[in-house]
Amino acid sequence: MSTRGQRGGRSRSTESGRGRPGGPTGRGGRGYTPQSSDGYGGGRASPAFRGGPSGRSDSRGRAGQPGRGGRGGGPVIYAEDTPANIPPRLDDASHASLVKAFKSLKVIADRPLRPGYGTLGTPITLRANFFPVKLPKGPFYDYVVDISPKTDINRIKARIFELLEQSTIIRPHLPYIAHDRSQRLVSAKKLPQPMDIQVPFFESPDKSPKPGAKVYMINIKFERELNLARLTDYMSGKAESRDYDPLPLVSALNLVLQQHASRNGVRVGKNRYFFPASSQKVSLGPGVEAFQGFYTSVRPSYKQLLVNVNVCMTAFIVPGNLADALLSFSRGSHGTMPTLPKSFGRIRVRTKHLGHTKPIKRIGTTSARNTRFDCAELGGVVSVERYFEKKYNIKLRYPTDLPVVDLGSQQKEIWVPAELCDITPGQPYGKLNDRETAQMIRYACNPPRTNAEAIVNQGFSKLALSGPVGVPIDGFGVSIDIEMSVVPARELVPPRLSYKAGKPPNVSNGSWNILDVKFHKGAQVSSWWVVVVRDGVNMISGPDDARLAALVQGFSKKLERSGVAMPPGRPRLIPINLGPERNDVNRVQAIDSIRSTLKEHLTKVQGHKPSFILVLLENRDNYIYPAIKRIGDVEIGLHTVHMQLNKALTDEKKQDQYFSNVALKVNTKLGGVNHLLDEAAMKWLTRKKTMMVGIDVTHPGPGSREGTPSIAALVASVDDSFVQFPASLRIQKSKQEMLGELDNMLVERLIAYERKNKKLPERIIVFRDGVSEGQFDTVIQDELPQILDAFKKLETKERKTKYRPELSIIICGFDFDFYLQAHAGLQGHVKATHYTVVYDENRFTADDIQKGTHDISYLYARATKAVSLIPPAYYADLACERGRCYLNDFLVDDRTSTSGRGRYDREEERNRVFQAAREAWGEGVRPFNISREPPMY
Repeated sequence: MSTRGQRGGRSRSTESGRGRPGGPTGRGGRGYTPQSSDGYGGGRASPAFRGGPSGRSDSRGRAGQPGRGGRGGGPVIYAEDTPANIPPRLDDASHASLVKAFKSLKVIADRPLRPGYGTLGTPITLRANFFPVKLPKGPFYDYVVDISPKTDINRIKARIFELLEQSTIIRPHLPYIAHDRSQRLVSAKKLPQPMDIQVPFFESPDKSPKPGAKVYMINIKFERELNLARLTDYMSGKAESRDYDPLPLVSALNLVLQQHASRNGVRVGKNRYFFPASSQKVSLGPGVEAFQGFYTSVRPSYKQLLVNVNVCMTAFIVPGNLADALLSFSRGSHGTMPTLPKSFGRIRVRTKHLGHTKPIKRIGTTSARNTRFDCAELGGVVSVERYFEKKYNIKLRYPTDLPVVDLGSQQKEIWVPAELCDITPGQPYGKLNDRETAQMIRYACNPPRTNAEAIVNQGFSKLALSGPVGVPIDGFGVSIDIEMSVVPARELVPPRLSYKAGKPPNVSNGSWNILDVKFHKGAQVSSWWVVVVRDGVNMISGPDDARLAALVQGFSKKLERSGVAMPPGRPRLIPINLGPERNDVNRVQAIDSIRSTLKEHLTKVQGHKPSFILVLLENRDNYIYPAIKRIGDVEIGLHTVHMQLNKALTDEKKQDQYFSNVALKVNTKLGGVNHLLDEAAMKWLTRKKTMMVGIDVTHPGPGSREGTPSIAALVASVDDSFVQFPASLRIQKSKQEMLGELDNMLVERLIAYERKNKKLPERIIVFRDGVSEGQFDTVIQDELPQILDAFKKLETKERKTKYRPELSIIICGFDFDFYLQAHAGLQGHVKATHYTVVYDENRFTADDIQKGTHDISYLYARATKAVSLIPPAYYADLACERGRCYLNDFLVDDRTSTSGRGRYDREEERNRVFQAAREAWGEGVRPFNISREPPMY
């Protein structure tokens, strides 16, 4: 079902460190306006809540199990007894009028208008956590803020804006201004021009600047007037507003609605705000706690501006004395000085003796008694312990038990005892471990009703979207209705599935069982190896362990029963014993042992590679799995499939299901076809020779070395079954979203298609993931020309004809758009995906693309479930994640941060890291087979 309007924004999260829906289940597709939260990650998610009495007679929620959901179960329907009436602006007559008006306009492929709303499926009514926004007549005024001298440090810029608000020049205007703490300011009234303000800089808790403090000159310069009437015309679908860009005004309104949260809360990521001081905390483990927060984002829709408000949850470092934190982690120090987990990152502390707030550059390896430095004031070399005793009359509690910490700069070390440092509140925690993640999911996954009530009862007041007069939105004349929007939706029928043999699967809630079926096309296995990685847990006693023999035999039989042709006899068994992790930084020795062992066995078989290697792991960490993937894919060209022994060595029923899931991966990696859809579901694709393409880019996260490349992936189907999607991978400039070598990547995939089908495809449908609404036009400007260049590169003398297939580009993200939920959640509520057609030469109807996208969501090869993201885009994401394994040494970095260096030094370091990563990437993936085709991930 499509959202109600001309154009609209992408509603999936665009942050680095990408939380991807993991292929949960779904009952026939349900397209609707909102999305659900993606668990603890928060983001642009919005739960759907089944409508009340006027929705439909059986208005029971189906997000999760019927009538239950999330932690502790309970009712899932929000406002169950309140009538859910669809507003007139969303009725069929209103939509028909809009589509009729569009038909009078010229049809163009670029940013196509909506051809209709779709009619297939059973009509249902939903509530969505989008709330109507009422605007004044306006206008608003947009200003550019220039800071001199310039600074690139966001924390410094934020503090400058805090001090700016305290100035006598700005203070009178505070009720009707909003800013981004960086370079933009929006006002409901005209500000005097010119406006230049001197801001002497000082840090909290100081009350005033010290003599000689640095002074910043702030220039606030008028840029443009934002006409609110133009946005109203645009949302009404008026023809003259076709090329209107709503983003400048929408982003200004986001500043207005988020101003209170920005001043009073802690922002984590984009548009997510937390209020630890007034929120209930949840302990996730030593030193880490979680708080519920709220996400907010303005969205234009048909004849109504809306604000999406949603719950989210994020982990924070527990504030308090640093010595206590170190002592809580001392158990794993094995006699060395305790330290903090890498997930703590570069935390900030406030010193007790001076009250200064500083980031910890690094944690030392020696105690205050054993750390010495030259101090002229005390007559020469002294210990840190003695310095604080003489200088500040402080006798340390832990002079020998705890390390000192460096609060200095790149040029000068300043060692301070840990017990004199307090961790400041509101600092986000890094990557959670498995136990912490399980705890987070336990508390974050709630039924829709619980989240809806939290939004209305807590979120609105904490975000100051309603409440006492005097909140920022009042100064702009903006008001928000606290009643959730009611939207129409349609529930689509799932497609019919087929296997080669066995009973037709019974699809229920988008999921089905494969215990007694055979794959449509089973792969051929010439030989296989089993690698047992023993990593100190001793789950397997050795090569003769009876449980290991049973596991290998059971998995072999599962593959055979599923239709995979297995060789006679047992596989080659390769045990690898790894040394203790504490003696092996970054597991370098362990990885070398795995590499040398595999190469040794390849030498023994004289290069006769096995079809795949089954790798059995005792542990999960950040090094071993990525390293094995790199060794297999990049260094020796071997398929590797992993099992976690704690999951594989379980009771018979769970083990059989686990084996089934791994068998899906094995068959797909080796070129097999697991299941197919019926002819009716595939007709929209097979009426012409069609190639589906998925594109995604993954970026280095906060723990990566500066300059680490981004990784781009392009996958494409190779035949009319649309099951196999081999990938082309490239690295490109760090954090660059648009693909730099898209033309060559697409040429690789087109040639592979031609090699198999003896002709090139007549149509190409591209599903582009990972771009925000502000980048839609950039896709058209930067990536579309590369796609067209790829077509021209295939116009060779041998082909003798011009090659120009029909092209459509769909962003998984109001043009021609729709929200689709093809899956149901295993816990809590689920997340719909927003698709926007930004380029269309195929003239798809709304039903074509909506039902087609829904049906193809059932063709994901690695699961017996419908998935949340159309498989081509999903496979591109998987390929990106595999590419991350090849650069794991750069993405998981334990080196000292380069913060504190000059701008040019940092740029030089980024370039050096990028070149080193390019060398590590080398030629990319090695060929796995005679055809030299890259694998499907």
